[in-house]
Amino acid sequence: MTSDTYPVAICWIRVLRPLVWGGAALLLPAPWVAMRFTDEVAWTGSDFAVFGAMLLSACVAFEMASRAARVPSYLVASLMAIGAAFLLLWANLAVGIVDAPGHPGNLLFMGVLGIGVIGAGIVRLRARGMACVMVAMAVLQLLAGGLAMRMHTQESPAFVLAFTGLYVVAWLSSALLFRKAANARAHG
Repeated sequence: MTSDTYPVAICWIRVLRPLVWGGAALLLPAPWVAMRFTDEVAWTGSDFAVFGAMLLSACVAFEMASRAARVPSYLVASLMAIGAAFLLLWANLAVGIVDAPGHPGNLLFMGVLGIGVIGAGIVRLRARGMACVMVAMAVLQLLAGGLAMRMHTQESPAFVLAFTGLYVVAWLSSALLFRKAANARAHG
């Protein structure tokens, strides 16, 4: 008997749901608290609104994934993809991956996220399709990183290469887990 079954997935969803929503509720006021102790954090109302929208989007994405999950590997793949996407967007909006947030090179990385959202909609969150979407995101991440390194930027090529490599690993790991979920679903 394998642990990649629907009842196990349901148990994990019941455990993770309050952690995801509670974690988002705790993260939202964190910058406000930090602003009380340091001048390094200076958020405006619009910063909080964008951050709140990002957190809400991540939580809704988790809810959609939990409804589509039939095995735990699908759930883990979804959490990995949602977390990586959240951090990629946050880094891009907060400080920019390539120089400042307004640098055109940063749009390349936003394109990776756009393809992920569009692809997830096209495949209707089905595990086999999501595996393909994650591979496409990994390839696009490589292209974005390669193009960003060729642009005139202040960032060192080593940083962009490491950043790109980290995300390629995240997208491909998620793809492998989605593939495992598709196989478990087909044989289960």
